[in-house]
Amino acid sequence: MEFAIVDIETTGGAAKHGGITEVAVLIHNGESIIREYQTLINPEQAIPTYITGLTGIDNFMVRHKPTFSAVHEELWDLLNDRVFVAHNVSFDYGFLREAFLKVGKELKTPKLCTVKLSRKVYPGMTSYSLGRLCESQKIQIEARHRAMGDAKATAILFDRMIKSDYQIINQSLKKNTGESFLPPNFPHSKFKEIPTACGVYYMLDEHGKVIYVGKAINIRERFKNHFSGQLLPNLKQKLKTEVFDLKWELTGTELMALLFETLEIKRLWPKYNSASKLPKRLFGLFHYEDNSGYGRFQVSKITKFFKPIESFFSMDEANAFLKTGISTYGLCPKLCGLRKVNCDSEQEMSCNGGCDFTEKPQEYNNRVTDFMGKIKESQKEILIKLDGRNSNETAYCMFERGMLSRFAYLENDQITEDIPSQLELVTQVPETFYILRQYIHQINPEQILVLETN
Repeated sequence: MEFAIVDIETTGGAAKHGGITEVAVLIHNGESIIREYQTLINPEQAIPTYITGLTGIDNFMVRHKPTFSAVHEELWDLLNDRVFVAHNVSFDYGFLREAFLKVGKELKTPKLCTVKLSRKVYPGMTSYSLGRLCESQKIQIEARHRAMGDAKATAILFDRMIKSDYQIINQSLKKNTGESFLPPNFPHSKFKEIPTACGVYYMLDEHGKVIYVGKAINIRERFKNHFSGQLLPNLKQKLKTEVFDLKWELTGTELMALLFETLEIKRLWPKYNSASKLPKRLFGLFHYEDNSGYGRFQVSKITKFFKPIESFFSMDEANAFLKTGISTYGLCPKLCGLRKVNCDSEQEMSCNGGCDFTEKPQEYNNRVTDFMGKIKESQKEILIKLDGRNSNETAYCMFERGMLSRFAYLENDQITEDIPSQLELVTQVPETFYILRQYIHQINPEQILVLETN
């Protein structure tokens, strides 16, 4: 069995969009290094200054160097039919696999990660970065953050590990373990502890700092999907490199998970939760009565001259909310401004005949009133009762002006008549207003208690 020990330098962290600037390959036959290969590569894109600061490789150095397509055949001969070895192997393998795909080849070789191997051979270390491992093993890195320097250090580390316990190679190469997607610094034993229940989870870096907060109906499955799917490859790679630990809080229901996630993001401001920032509210849902007496709805931009019955952050969000109302209350898509022609019973979102006057205005408007009443209800001070985290407790959340103001999980035998006094105060944030509006139609009316009439 031969091993190709690889290190690359790149223009950035995303394999689909970044380019390779340098590659080094050392062929190890299980006993020693038998071949070396190194080259700078023209990535055919600009190298960011911060990458140059890290690696020392700038645009001038690579402008006359071969492109990947010019060296791919030689690299293919080095990598194909050998075990691909690297420190944080998913990074190097991911870039090379994408580069080969662009020249019509698909890299399919077994992989070994020296981070994961070192966790087995050297358990209990606080960090498994290449620098820390080499320092602990007194391995000198001749040129840090250059391909051959890091590759040679990785090769020495790999050589020591396999000679101390060659069985770890066979164990690590076993296919279909179901956990190959895990970040290199994340213990397999920890993954098995992750619950499959609904809740909020926290990804932690090597210093125990929260770098990402998420919510999930199934926390274990959601954590797995962060690293095994194809969505957001740049974020996936950053998280895979930085995640060392995971913590979680069970919530019982998805609504409570969404609310708690929002509060925790605002409290902790994790660096990889930037997408949670809200835009300005620019769109509104307006109601009026047409000449035939039918209640109509229209989504449009908010102006200072007209007050909407509800406001939204985008046109798509407003239309999604309106579609939920149409489905829940049996409203007419045409009278709600989502269809220009009369509805057909065979089409999606068909109505009861309001658009062709077969349903009388009064009958139709009764449902319009119910819809508007639900919207107004969500803007009052309300208390919502939800399932708890187990059969012995109940979750309560209180909203003021549509925003979450208090919540708690109460033991069923300790609930008093004055429930609001038993709830914990929270900082009110606009995102919870948005969450309530999205979920209010899915909540049984018996679970909602109006505390104050505006």
